[in-house]
Amino acid sequence: MADLSGHVVVCGVGAVGVRTVEQLHAAGIECAVVDAGDQPDPVTDHLLQAWGVPRFPGRPREALVEAGIGQAAAVVVVPDDDLAATEAALLARRLAPDTRLVVRVENPAVGRALTERTTDGSVLGVASLAAPSVVEACLGQRPHPVDIEGTRFVVTTLVAPRAGTLRSLYGDLAPLAAIEAEPVLCPGRDHSVGVGARVTLIGTPEQFTQAGHPVEEPPEPVRIGARSAGAQRAVRRADEGGRTTLPDVLRTLLAESDRPLKATALGLFAVFVFSVFVLHAGYTKPDGGGMTWVDAIYFSVETIGTVGYGDFSFADQATWLRVYAIGMMFLGVVLAAVLFALLTQLLVSSGIERSVSRRRIRSMRGHVLVVGLGAVGIGVLEGLLAAGARPVVLERDPANRHLPRARELGVPVVAGDATDAAVLAEVNLAECSAVAVLTSDDLVNIETGLAVRDQLADRWAEVPVVLRLFDRDLSEAVEEGFDFRYVRSTAALAAPWFVGAALGLDVLGTFYVDRTPFMVGRMRVGAGLDGRALHELSARTRVVGLGRSAGGFARSPRRDTRLAAGDTAYVVGPYEELLALLGTA
Repeated sequence: MADLSGHVVVCGVGAVGVRTVEQLHAAGIECAVVDAGDQPDPVTDHLLQAWGVPRFPGRPREALVEAGIGQAAAVVVVPDDDLAATEAALLARRLAPDTRLVVRVENPAVGRALTERTTDGSVLGVASLAAPSVVEACLGQRPHPVDIEGTRFVVTTLVAPRAGTLRSLYGDLAPLAAIEAEPVLCPGRDHSVGVGARVTLIGTPEQFTQAGHPVEEPPEPVRIGARSAGAQRAVRRADEGGRTTLPDVLRTLLAESDRPLKATALGLFAVFVFSVFVLHAGYTKPDGGGMTWVDAIYFSVETIGTVGYGDFSFADQATWLRVYAIGMMFLGVVLAAVLFALLTQLLVSSGIERSVSRRRIRSMRGHVLVVGLGAVGIGVLEGLLAAGARPVVLERDPANRHLPRARELGVPVVAGDATDAAVLAEVNLAECSAVAVLTSDDLVNIETGLAVRDQLADRWAEVPVVLRLFDRDLSEAVEEGFDFRYVRSTAALAAPWFVGAALGLDVLGTFYVDRTPFMVGRMRVGAGLDGRALHELSARTRVVGLGRSAGGFARSPRRDTRLAAGDTAYVVGPYEELLALLGTA
């Protein structure tokens, strides 16, 4: 790498690292890879060799120097481990203080600390970047918000009410896709569609209203690690709607009690009842009268509980009653001690909590099932709560470190295997409005998705099932082979942010249009695009806003508008197209 300059150094060869290198290579940007703690598998090694990308293993400092960090245009740090990312980021900043730095960190606290130390570096988290797309798929493709120069734009999909051109149907709204038999990406406004075609458009809420298609206000953006106002309101509603009452707890205790606990409780109750009858019939007070039923109940509880207030005594009673009292006290104390021990074991175990959660879930309708509770899962929970949905978590590992956060959010949690039909019945799958399968294992996600499809039966076509898969080829095969509509790759959603930040493109958002990931970015126009008209750019991109270097901002500029060096263009399109456009800017 000694003879190269202006290349990008990528630290990390995990899923996001490989996707980042792939996109840089497709955009014609030279890059080098540093292992940074991730050990590449044979497939990754083969891909790097096929792309002609050199890899530098070894200690981070030496590897970064060998990769030519001093001459690099940018450093992208994307290992799967936060510790490795922190080490590589700090070393990169020390070795090349003026080089653009982009870092992937999932822990928000570590990210804030790195932001302070790396100053102008960009610190991003895959979970916060990918979660909104999953939330949108679960909620039925609600409008996706994009903020451009303080103006709220939304991306939404509409169904064509009649046949005609996109201009006649939607006016000045910018079309991103027209889907009939085959999807057409970024069609012109003169493109004709038939009745029932699905058309994805971008514009401001006012533009949608003027075109006769008003859209609902999009939910707040998902913020990992901080509870938004919408999430707080949703948590309060969930708590109020699913509050556990004393009868619920008692019924749960009864349901969760095992045979020894039930037998002990029954034995203690039998001793108590028998003692009440014996005392009522055989006890004689100092005045010669007998015990009332209330006195008998009171003295039985007092004796079994070994309280002994001195108001009643067996000292002056008949011999047979004193002998009986000895047996009652001994048997009562033993049974009470065993009962309290078994009851305490039940209360401190997770069984009672699981049972309360199951009872709460059985009464839920239209909830969203989230399978797998990692960083992405927590982001999806917060996004669903902010949008007013009611999520339920199904997690295989009862010691998952994210479970306390889920409980803090007021979300019911069930521990179990999502491929088990009985477990899916426990989380009330039959009444779910959507399912998000988000574990970190592709095979587990596919297996879970198929189990969910089998259990949904006739509801399969109407319930969105979102699968998180890393491998692109596998994603396409699963979509086509098993008819999954919403397969989302967190790496595919997050990698454009890292690539764009490394190349100087400020990524404002990513989302899916049908099965194609789109990106919204802010780009500074350079000499390569100076004087070119918008219609001369890639046919599969849209410029939805243009900030002039001389001042002013044009919203939805015309096709014949010409760019000038120093302008700020806000572009939308498939990320490959935007990265290629960035290379010519």
